[in-house]
Amino acid sequence: MRLELPYGKNALENMRAGDEVIISGRMYVGRDQVHKRLVTCLDNPPFPFEGNAVYYMGPSPAPDGYVTGAAGPTTSARMDPYSPLLLEAGLRVMIGKGPRSAAVQEACIRFHGVYLYTYGGCGALYASCIKSSRIIAYRELGPEALLELEVEDFPSICLYDAHGGRLI
Repeated sequence: MRLELPYGKNALENMRAGDEVIISGRMYVGRDQVHKRLVTCLDNPPFPFEGNAVYYMGPSPAPDGYVTGAAGPTTSARMDPYSPLLLEAGLRVMIGKGPRSAAVQEACIRFHGVYLYTYGGCGALYASCIKSSRIIAYRELGPEALLELEVEDFPSICLYDAHGGRLI
């Protein structure tokens, strides 16, 4: 299935664990330090949670002539302490690698969110899907700043769906 970001109200309704999900549009990159800051500004976040997605990307410097370097996922479990709060605040799509805690799985069901899986070792493939990248907040975090990416045909698999389905 295709997921256009930002997505509309019912876009996640038919997504099921195991579905291949091809993403295009604007997504955000934030890891643990960004998440730690986001939970302190839930009333006024630096990007709208509703309709958007956060990708847990391991940053890599961009070689000359490229938008980004390798853009592979980082381990999602590091965001688990913050994810239920972000889901409650309106974030519904998380993208990364590895299993998530029971609390995140329950929050996906409770708040109708999904967790999309991306494969480690595929950083060059994911980088080829990124058309633009810019820092939108927390520049002082250097390579872990909050980024906005424009992506096209970014591949993922739904690992946890909003209805309690899961692959692992």
